[in-house]
This record gives sequence, structure tokens and C-alpha cells, in this order.
Amino acid sequence: MRIVSLLPSATEIVCALGYGDLLVGRSHECDYPPSVSELPVCSRPRITIDARGAAIDHSVRTIVSQGLSVYEIDEETLRSLAPDFIVTQTQCEVCAVSEREVEQAVRDWLDGEAEIVSLHPGRLEDVWADIVRVAEALGNRRNGEDVVATLRERMSGIADTMAALERRPRVATIEWIEPLMAGGNWMPELVRMAGGENLFGEAGEHSPWMTLDALREAQPDVVVVTPCGFDLPRTRSEMAPLTALAEWQTLEAVKNGQVYLADGHNFFNRPGPRLVESLEILTEILHPESTASRHRGAAWAPL
Repeated sequence: MRIVSLLPSATEIVCALGYGDLLVGRSHECDYPPSVSELPVCSRPRITIDARGAAIDHSVRTIVSQGLSVYEIDEETLRSLAPDFIVTQTQCEVCAVSEREVEQAVRDWLDGEAEIVSLHPGRLEDVWADIVRVAEALGNRRNGEDVVATLRERMSGIADTMAALERRPRVATIEWIEPLMAGGNWMPELVRMAGGENLFGEAGEHSPWMTLDALREAQPDVVVVTPCGFDLPRTRSEMAPLTALAEWQTLEAVKNGQVYLADGHNFFNRPGPRLVESLEILTEILHPESTASRHRGAAWAPL
């Protein structure tokens, strides 16, 4: 059995299920666990991914308006790998190669013989369902159910501990800086489980655009910045255009030193097993008096 993953979270799911040794190819963004970096790369971006956030946003809008995915498949590499299974997603055209392009590649380059396993993560329940879906496609549904049960148990234990706390800070999560976007999908659920009150975005819905005026009006107690695809150093380097604004300085969270940067690339923006660690990070930020700081400095830091 030969597996190609075209999505970082899918790669993590395959490995969490114990099938990492069956991976023969990956996307250009798949980098965890570290061993997958040795696999052939089967996709590439149509944009300059190391550009500033505003430039990335402009490029993405232009490409999507043309009906294209932000990423494209390396068809020749894919054909040479001859996978039996290709794991991709339909949740976001900006997150990975589109399902439509994968289907076309399978028809044109693999004679329609590879099975496409498409993930649909919108909220936490969808992530758990995706893990089971991958396990079932690979022939061991029970394995997926066991992995999900372990992840649920870990998250439930954290949520129960946080629910017992009286203080529930009002939280705004920022998923993109230029222009501003709030965290949606599973982020509102993570904030709630971490003992916070989510102010922007709805569970199961795509991340919404937001304005600085709306942020000022809401006056969150805590702001957590987790840009999609950016690690902690990259996030810090992108903050200057926002922090330079006079309106930003009027936020109570800014005045009180309650703005935090977090690694969106490795954690929050990957709908897979490490959402448990993402929850741990949020609890460390929102309730430092009740949580050991295991991830501080590596996955999150104060602004």
C-alpha cells in the first residue's frame, strides 16, 4: 500500500494511525513528523510563500478569482510514485491542492486507479471523523476510533479542568494580520475548552474577515495571533504593520500586555492530532496561574 498526502494535517493523521512507513510522497508543506521531510514533494505553490502577508493575500485573491487552487500538483512526480491512496481535503482552496485538481491528476496520470481520501474539517467533530475516515480507507477503522478516543480523552480532561475556573477571559483570535481575519472553524471550540469566551468567528464556519474598529469595540481581554501557515518567528516579523497603528494602541489587551503570538503553522491551523497541543497552548496563555508553561517560547510567546 502506497500513500501520498497532499496536506500537512493528513500526513500527521496517517502517521498517528501508524501508517507513516507507507507514505511515499507529501506536499511541499508537510514537515511533521520530521521523518517525512525525506519524502518526494508532490505539490508546489503558485504564489511566493515568503512574501509579506498583505502580498500573499493579494496573490491568493487573484488566483482564487481565476478558479484555481493556490497550489498545484507535480504530476510527473505523482505518476512516478504510483500511489494507491491520495489524501487531500475540500475544506479550503487556500490550504492545499483542490480536490478537483487531484481528481483530474488521477484520471490523467494514474489511469484513475488511485483512491482519493478527501477530508472535510470544519469543527472538532469533523476532525475526529476525518481520522476515522482515513483509518477506514486504509483498512482499519477500529484503529482510527482508538486514536480519536485517546485525543478526546486528553482534550476532555483539559476542558474539565478549565471549566472549574471562575475567570473566563474574553478572547479574540487573529488568523491573518494583513488584512485582519478572525479564527473560525475549530478555533471557537478550542477557546471555550481552554476556559475563554470567544468573541469572533463561529464554530464550524470559515474564518471571517474582521476590522480593527470591531476589535476596538469588542475590547477583548486577550488577543491571540495565530496566522495561518506562519510559525512563531514569522508571526512576530509580520506584526509591525498592525502594532504601528494608533488604533491598535488603544486596545486594553495591548495596554495590559495581554497580546500573545502563537505558532499557527504547526498547531492551530492543522486539523489533526496536534489540536490537543493547540488546546494546551491556549490554556497556558489564558490561565497561566493554573497551567504549567510547557509550550512557552517554542510555540507561543507574549508580544
